[in-house]
Amino acid sequence: MHHNMNRVTIKTPEEIAKMRKAGILLSKVMETVIKAVKPGVTTKQLDKIAYDMIIANGAKPSFLNYHGFPATLCTSVDDEVVHGIPCDRELQDGEILSIDSGLILDGWQSDHAKTVGVGNITDKAKDLIKVTTDCLYRGIDHMVVGARLGDVGAAIQQLAEAHGYGVVRDMCGHGIGKNMHEPPQLPNYGTPGTGMMLKAGMVIAIEPMINLGSWRIKILDDGWTTITADGSLSAHMEHTVAITDEGPIILSRPEDDK
Repeated sequence: MHHNMNRVTIKTPEEIAKMRKAGILLSKVMETVIKAVKPGVTTKQLDKIAYDMIIANGAKPSFLNYHGFPATLCTSVDDEVVHGIPCDRELQDGEILSIDSGLILDGWQSDHAKTVGVGNITDKAKDLIKVTTDCLYRGIDHMVVGARLGDVGAAIQQLAEAHGYGVVRDMCGHGIGKNMHEPPQLPNYGTPGTGMMLKAGMVIAIEPMINLGSWRIKILDDGWTTITADGSLSAHMEHTVAITDEGPIILSRPEDDK
């Protein structure tokens, strides 16, 4: 996905509150979609659930028609890393599915992704999903005022590589606000003490993409679907996070979830 390279925007507490509302709705959409994931369901059916729910709540899908993307969800199965296009193929028992969605509510964007198992999955797949989830929250723990972007990326990279996994290099987390992609870019690898310093009022979508094998990826002929170069499984977890003087606030989590 493409980046809008203007300067970093600092959000007011009122703007962050609006982004929180968008995030609560998006978390509900994601929960609803995930409940529907089972063998025999198509990713197109999941896409319709998300689209209908977003529209019914007075919001707009961020991804639909974004640079020509044809759907509300990105649905990426097994070795697909990100940006998979929903289709009529039925999900199979044992697959893993990365679901990424975004919406705009009252002019403000939220972005959120989760990888889930379809039916019964292998221990290898479970471990990959667990570590990718841990990478997300480890990264969020470092999203504090005065830290640097390299601190966040390094924390993710160290955890993933300790398990022998590959951290996708070619795609990054990103600032988010009125636009889905704003500066800064947040790589999921890095060197502590380097990169832009985090300030209160920044809002960043952090999204580790972790591969069971090598970090290398390739893009299919559809121009969107990104797969692991070695055919290994890949998982993707993403939250929209506000950096505040009180610490990071996860905007794309459910309302009652701390």
